[in-house]
Amino acid sequence: MARQSLVNLALTLKASGAITQYRAVGFDGAQATVAGQKVLGVAAYDAADGDEFPVNVDDTVLVEAGAAIAVGDALTVDAQGRAVPASQLDVAAGGTAVTSTAANGGILTGSILPEYIFADALEAAAAAGDIIEVITRR
Repeated sequence: MARQSLVNLALTLKASGAITQYRAVGFDGAQATVAGQKVLGVAAYDAADGDEFPVNVDDTVLVEAGAAIAVGDALTVDAQGRAVPASQLDVAAGGTAVTSTAANGGILTGSILPEYIFADALEAAAAAGDIIEVITRR
């Protein structure tokens, strides 16, 4: 696999806890620790608590896989901040009851799925620990 990326936007954050290179980082500067959580981007380098470090936010970035990944998979994060294939890509019809009287008869639009999709795989990962190139979503 080629180790390349084309980062269009990297933001500098102050680390809130230890950060591992190639793992997802939340808006709070902490490495992702909740499966499916919303993330800002991927850490470009390791960082100790309190250090400033770059987070690759937009374009193609390198990320550590947490499982096998196929090219084109929509990706979310696991509880260690690694990329894993998303499992909840659709909200099933009738799967979510609407109980609000204000919403009855309304059309639900725009939302974040139960798993936040942050990227799509440009390369396959055979197993956890592989470093692959992904294209971020914004």
